[in-house]
Parts: sequence; C-alpha cells; structure tokens
Amino acid sequence: MAVFRWQGVSPRGETIAGEMEAPTRDAVLARLRSQRIQPIPNKVKEKGKGLDRELNIPGFGDGIKPKDIVIFTRQLGTMIDAGLPIVQSLDILAEQSDNKNFRKVVRKLKEDVESGATFTEGLQKHEKVFDNLFVNMIAAGEVGGILDTILSRLSEYLEKSMKLKAQIKGAMIYPATIVTVAVVVTGVLLIWVIPVFSELFSSFGQDLPAPTQFVINLSNFTIAYFPYLIAGLVAIIITIRQLYHTEAGRLRMDQMALQFPIFGDLLRKSAIARFTRTLSTLISSGVPILDALLITAKTSGNKIVERAILATRASISEGNTISAPLAESKVFPPMVCQMIAVGESTGALDAMLQKIAEFYEDEVDNMVANLTTLMEPMVILFLGVIIGGLVISMYLPIFKLGSVIG
Repeated sequence: MAVFRWQGVSPRGETIAGEMEAPTRDAVLARLRSQRIQPIPNKVKEKGKGLDRELNIPGFGDGIKPKDIVIFTRQLGTMIDAGLPIVQSLDILAEQSDNKNFRKVVRKLKEDVESGATFTEGLQKHEKVFDNLFVNMIAAGEVGGILDTILSRLSEYLEKSMKLKAQIKGAMIYPATIVTVAVVVTGVLLIWVIPVFSELFSSFGQDLPAPTQFVINLSNFTIAYFPYLIAGLVAIIITIRQLYHTEAGRLRMDQMALQFPIFGDLLRKSAIARFTRTLSTLISSGVPILDALLITAKTSGNKIVERAILATRASISEGNTISAPLAESKVFPPMVCQMIAVGESTGALDAMLQKIAEFYEDEVDNMVANLTTLMEPMVILFLGVIIGGLVISMYLPIFKLGSVIG
C-alpha cells in the first residue's frame, strides 16, 4: 500500500499537512473529506515518486524525542475530549507526525485498537517509547472512563518534567562548556605557544622567574607525556561510565552528586520536585499507592532517592504512613515530610504533593536563574586566572630584561 503526502484545510480554516497510507490517491481524498478536512488536490502526492523522493540519512532525525510524546498526548486528549473516536484520533495523529519512527508507532497503536485491543495493551508493546508511568495512567483512565482527563493531566506532567530536565541540563552545560574551552586553550598554549617563548628565553643565559620556569616545565611535561595524558583521560571516562552501569557505582556517584556544592542542592530540589509531581499525578489519576511509589522510584533519576522511595513503599505495605520512612531516609527535607504528613491526615495527599512540587519547581527556577547570574563573573575570574596567569608568566622575563636595559 502506497504512502501519500497531503495538505488540506481544517474546519477552523487552518492549513494542515500529513501523510496517509492508502491504496490510491482518490482513497486519500475521500478519507480526508470524511474527517472534515478539505484536501488541496495538487498537494496530494504519492511519497517517494519524482521530486517527493525522501532523502534518508542514518542517525539524523530518526529518534523519538520527549517533545513528540508531549505533542501526541496533548493532541490526543483534545481530540477525545471533542468527541472523536480513539481510532480516528490515532489515524489523524499518525498522518500529522513529522517523525517517521513515531508515525509507525502511532499507526501500530491504531491497528491494535482496531483489532479489539485496549489502548493500554497497545501501549505496552512499545515500552521503549511509553514508560510505566504513561501506561499505568492510561490504564487508570480507561478503567475510570476519564481518558481525556488523564491525557490532559499526563501532558501537563510531561511538559513540566521536560522543562525541569532542560533547566538542569542548561545549568550544567554552561560551566562544563567553559571548563572545556579553558582546557583546550590551555593545552594549545602549553604545546604550541610556550615552547616558542622557551627557546627565546634560553638565549638570555639568565635564571628565569619562578612562575615562568614553572610554566615552561609544565609545557615540557605536557609535550613529553601528551599521548599518556589523553589515554589516561579516556581511561577515566570509560571507567566512570562502566561504574555508572553497576549498582554500587551508580549509588556512590549519585550520592556524591547530591553532596556536590551548589549543584548538589539543585539536583536534590529537582529530584524532590520530580518525585512529588509524579506521585501526585499518579495518585490523582487513580493509580494504587504501592504501584505509584514503584513507578515514581524508577523515574526518580537518582539511586539514593530511588532507595528512599522503595523503603517507603516497603514500610507502607506493612501498614505504616508515607511521611515517617521518608523522614528516616534523610534525603527529603523535614518540611516536605511534614507537609506529606498533613496531606495524609487530611486525606488530600495528591493536592499537598502538587503544592510541594510547585514550590520546589519555583525553587529550581530561582536557583538556575541565580546560578546563571553568578556564573558570569566566576567564569571571567576562572579564565583570567588560568589564561592570564600563563600569559603574564611568559612576559615576566621580558619585563625584567626591559628594566635591566633601562
């Protein structure tokens, strides 16, 4: 069956486009009209023919991104809320998706639902695309008959989660980039620039200032052992990656990350925001508390936090409250544990968790903004000390020589 690219006008007068699998071009036109989309005839063409041939470059644009999932969830919730059947909604979303891999997933979902499977059963076949949190929330929505509400709630959660991750990455990338640039520039100076000065100074026949001699010695060491330094750096990176894939290594590194100055506090607050937001979303969607805690632990992103949540889950299964084991873990601040205890006692745990999430999301926002502001003078100082120190140390003998001549 051929695939056709199409463009049309929606009932709202908006120009939309997509792809559709059909036996003929006329079938595409007929199906679009049945979906209340007015096709533009000269824009309905078979894919892969003539100038419409698709250029595929391996590794570019093939992956399914979190943004694809967010848009799919938001649009599906809107369509179901508007009264469209789920099969028709999935058909429309498959045609409109720009990501060809995700388009295949949505088409498979549509086929599964058409053949009599539930939406949840279809999602479970794509565990690499839709995680346990997504599947369990959809299952709760189907059982409770509130799939549109769950999809809306889920899309809001995914959007906030994506924003939180982007903020953390943004805060980490800036200093990492500056350090990398400083290392590269320093390496260039030590390997290619300073040896030129060293040859010049050797003709003076006098003792060099201590800073200058130190930099020249460092340059000689770097040149002599450069291959070993690169090999050592690669070995360290590989070792860290291997350790991170072991249970004990991941646990130790995550613990060190939480104890790291400034960034450790940022990671802790983001982990608390993610934990409370996820748990609130799951509980309010009707997912049982034990299942919700298990899903939340797996999506925490930090082994220390994950262990604390799993210990809490084990304690609850024995009849205890949530707040007590969380307080014992020492991972969560006392304020968080106290607010959760209030939520448990008043029967409004999901609402209290949501308030905690909003508070810590605001805290992360403020920390990232403050870090960005503080980083600029720190970066200037860092570069000034490293690069400026190298340059000044090279000019010290010239200054000394000038004073002698004078």
